[in-house]
Amino acid sequence: MDKVQRMTREHGVLIFSKSTCCLSYAVSILFQDLGVIPYVCEIDHESDGKEMEKALIRMGVNSSFMFPAVFIGGLLVGSTNEVMSLHLQGSLIKLIKPYISVLKSN
Repeated sequence: MDKVQRMTREHGVLIFSKSTCCLSYAVSILFQDLGVIPYVCEIDHESDGKEMEKALIRMGVNSSFMFPAVFIGGLLVGSTNEVMSLHLQGSLIKLIKPYISVLKSN
């Protein structure tokens, strides 16, 4: 659990994923389109991936809809449904504003 908590503190926008998850890819592209380069951790490529999954569940990630598990500013946002709902409401941009790249070109 320490590794997962440390990662949520170190990365402003963090997506826990599995390499085969197309929804994780879609969420990552959404963030990139909004000017944020998220840190993506594909836990199936981590030697301690099973322990990381258990830690995510203990942190509140829904085990039925585990991936992507999105954290912004160290806080659990949720999965694809929550991220898309925030985006459609106009609230996502407010959450990610501190992490938008100043190099983004329009």
